[in-house]
Amino acid sequence: MTAGVLAQVADVIDPDAVVERPELATPTTLAAHLDPRYQVRAHLTLIGEELVKLEAGDEFDRLLLNTPPRVGKTKTAVEWFCFWWLIKHPTRRIIIGSYGDQLARRAGKHIRDLIERHGALYGLTLQRGSAAANDWETSAGGGVRSVGVGSGITGHDGDLIIIDDPTKSRAEAESVARRDGIWDWYSADIGSRVMPDTRLLLVQTPWHPDDLRARVVRQEGRVEDGGKWHVVVMAALAEDPDDPLGRGFGEPLPHPRIAEGDTNRLVKYWERMRSSRGVRDWRALYQCDPKAPLGQLATAELLRERRCFESRSCGAPGRTGVAVDPSGGGRDVAGIIGGHLDDGQRCVFTHDRSGVMGSAEWGRAACQLAAEIGADFFVFEQNYGGDMAAVVIRTAWDALRREDPEKYSMFVPMIKAVSARKSKLLRAEPIGQQWKEDRCRTGAYLPDLESEWTTWAPGGDSPGRIDASVYLAYELLPLPSAGTSSTTGAMDLASADLLSGRGMWGR
Repeated sequence: MTAGVLAQVADVIDPDAVVERPELATPTTLAAHLDPRYQVRAHLTLIGEELVKLEAGDEFDRLLLNTPPRVGKTKTAVEWFCFWWLIKHPTRRIIIGSYGDQLARRAGKHIRDLIERHGALYGLTLQRGSAAANDWETSAGGGVRSVGVGSGITGHDGDLIIIDDPTKSRAEAESVARRDGIWDWYSADIGSRVMPDTRLLLVQTPWHPDDLRARVVRQEGRVEDGGKWHVVVMAALAEDPDDPLGRGFGEPLPHPRIAEGDTNRLVKYWERMRSSRGVRDWRALYQCDPKAPLGQLATAELLRERRCFESRSCGAPGRTGVAVDPSGGGRDVAGIIGGHLDDGQRCVFTHDRSGVMGSAEWGRAACQLAAEIGADFFVFEQNYGGDMAAVVIRTAWDALRREDPEKYSMFVPMIKAVSARKSKLLRAEPIGQQWKEDRCRTGAYLPDLESEWTTWAPGGDSPGRIDASVYLAYELLPLPSAGTSSTTGAMDLASADLLSGRGMWGR
């Protein structure tokens, strides 16, 4: 069928019939219906559903999508969304902004190609002569204007404005001048194109804690807090207890190139991405949780030098322990760090089982790690829960002992409670010095632990991994207490008697 015949067919299509077509339920269903190469995955389905809500405008009119790179977000949320939008609103105008003119032009071309291939099926055709990839119109008067960040868009109002990856690279992200320039473009150029019923979509892989996505939320707020933006964040490996996909901690994000349900391959893929990226890039680009470039405690270069699993070997392990920084109500990260003192009198961190967990979960995780490494002791911080953490650990160990008596009755670690008398920074700074003096090392790849040590600053989130590693280092290294005190002994025996009927906790 020729283009002219298709155009004649389009002229007689009933618009009401178009609305009822089931493939138009979301941009994702439309893509799956028209493109046999398009692979539907849970995260793309969710993106499609959120885009429908954005188009309706009842719940929100500004949507921020954060995902790792190369998971289909641009194809779904920019190309297919714009095509879907123009089918429903052929007279309306779209503005697309990306970090460069070429990228924006490519998006505009792909949308125009979709109209040329499939638009006639839905009564959508291009205006004659609309050949430019960066500025074209539909025969009904709508269209797409594509620009690079910083380019002027005077005279082009936007019913739908999409900003797709406004930051090009790490170098740009680190430049305050460039970040300010992107913000000024958003505030002045984009802001001047916004009309009362305009919809805004920001699709971005995060780079920096002060990039555009962070600034719009800080300046304009989240919907749930009375602000403007509905924010959807999908990390490569789930960490948020309110994960939008309903994933449990550590569960992988789907990928269009990996078969649905193939969890093992997904985990291997994301772990490969993690192992081949720097800690900051992994946290920013893949976990959508960018950190500041410099911390007050240690540098990334220093911690790379202190790894003893790559260029050098660790000393023979001696006294071994598991340190716990309990989470507050199950919403903060519970720090669980395992390690030992080697024969060179260095504290070697070997395991990180930290995560957002309730007490029952972190109690079992800590005990399972202790059994795995043959820990001599637990050490935990008791400031905000008194003896609660000790009870959690004992209860978890007792439950695991009943499940596996052979494994959990062979040895019983001592439990030590630490009372922190100084601020987190003052407790951590002496251990930061131990990193510099080569008295602390990592005996395994622990990117999240390294990330906290290199990026945390006072006033930020509670650093569960830092706190736990600090407690472990103080317990293993012959150092002054530096703001902590510990209690052990009779308390452990008495509490254990109450739990299991026998004194199994002291030694």
